[in-house]
This record gives sequence, structure tokens and C-alpha cells, in this order.
Amino acid sequence: MSWSRLRTGFERLLEGIVLVLMVVLTALIIAGAVFRYVGHALSWYDELASVGLVWLTYYGAALAALRGAHIGVPGVVNAMPPKARLAATIFAECMVFLFFGLLAIYGVQVLIILQGEHLVSMPEVPTQLTQSAIPVGAILFMIAEALRLPDIIREARTTGFVDLEIKEALELGHLGDNEKGGGAR
Repeated sequence: MSWSRLRTGFERLLEGIVLVLMVVLTALIIAGAVFRYVGHALSWYDELASVGLVWLTYYGAALAALRGAHIGVPGVVNAMPPKARLAATIFAECMVFLFFGLLAIYGVQVLIILQGEHLVSMPEVPTQLTQSAIPVGAILFMIAEALRLPDIIREARTTGFVDLEIKEALELGHLGDNEKGGGAR
């Protein structure tokens, strides 16, 4: 299997997980609001919605990492000479892997500590299940960074990094011009 196919497959997996979490969380919030409105508030709604938001955050962060969409300062890095840019990039990636590696290790330790604990409003749901998003999300983030690493190194060595926000804004502006009839002819 090629690197790009592996990356595409991983991206589709993360997109699917994030989409399912968004749909479930949206349905849960709507159901909670409706039940509260009709006077039969669900006792477990708030706790489960909080857990869903945490899961969405961790899995969505891994997807954003794979797409290179996290906050960054490409202008500062691009202003560096290529060798310094490469060194700064490698240092930054090492720090990312260190942070998320520690998050995964300590996330597993938290799961061990939580053995036997259950949600307050849903005693049949173990807290370990709800908090598993921490180590799993950290590992997914590291996989995403590893899959993106060849592109990051290549960009650091050559032309530098593209500011994704500016690129997206320019593309949207260009599409807007085409829709108005003001695009390239």
C-alpha cells in the first residue's frame, strides 16, 4: 500500500468518525432540548453531551493535524533560511510528538486510575470508556503527524509552508469572482 493511499484511508476513517460524532451529538442536543421543553428532561443528557464534545474535539484535532489545519505561523518559519526552517520544523515536530506521546501515556494511567468508576447519570457506562478519547486521540494525532511528516519536511526544505487560511480565503475569493462573472476569461 502506498503512503498516499494509507494517508487517504486514514483521513476517510477520521472523517467518518468525526461525522458520526457530529450527527450523534447534534441529535442528542436536539433530543435533550425537546425533552426539556416538554417537561421531561433527560437526566443523562448533559453528561453524555459533554463526553461527546470531548470525543469530537480529540478526533477532530487528529483530522485537523492530518490536514495541516492547526494554528501555526508559517510566515515566521518561511522568513527563515531553508536550513534554519528545516531545523525549526524538525524541532517543532519533535515537540508535538513528545507532547502527544506524554498525553497518551498519562491518558492510559488515568484510565487505570478510573477502573471501577462509572458515569453519575448513567451508572452502566464506565468512565474508562468515556475518557478513552484522551489516549486514543493522542495516538491518532501522532499517526496523523507521522503521515504528514514527509510533506512537512519537503516543504521546509523547498518553498516553505503555505498559510492554509490565506490559501482558502484566496480560493473562496476567486470562486466568488467567477460566480459574479469577474473571473478569468
